[in-house]
Amino acid sequence: MQYCRKCPDAVAQICGGMEAPKLTGCVQFYQENGCVLIVAEISGLPKDSETGFYGFHIHQGENCSGADFSGTGSHYNPTGQPHPKHAGDLPPLLACGGKAYLSVKTDRFSVKDIIGRTVVIHSDPDDFHSQPAGNAGKKIACGVICKGR
Repeated sequence: MQYCRKCPDAVAQICGGMEAPKLTGCVQFYQENGCVLIVAEISGLPKDSETGFYGFHIHQGENCSGADFSGTGSHYNPTGQPHPKHAGDLPPLLACGGKAYLSVKTDRFSVKDIIGRTVVIHSDPDDFHSQPAGNAGKKIACGVICKGR
């Protein structure tokens, strides 16, 4: 018997910008027993990365406008915590042949809290200590989180 997950409660379609025009993917969000399961499937990550790790965050902004995705604003941080305790701080993506898959649970927010916000992929890994946002480099891809189902 195969286990089938319900339809996602929210989803973000990821598109790369000028730094990574072939980058695409999907991030799904599932509300489950007080936690949010985040499932990301990404392809087209630049293969010239020094480490193969890419910063991955939920940002405060509501759109992916601007050549540098300036419409995404800063990390989602409704309680004013220092980095890496922002609600939007997530583990980095690890590329393999330009593709990445991530599945992680968090209780830092609910799905309803992030509808209309953005998911951002950065050019470098988050260092998890630099303030205010982990020194993760340029924003290379973005997607707006939309209600699922």
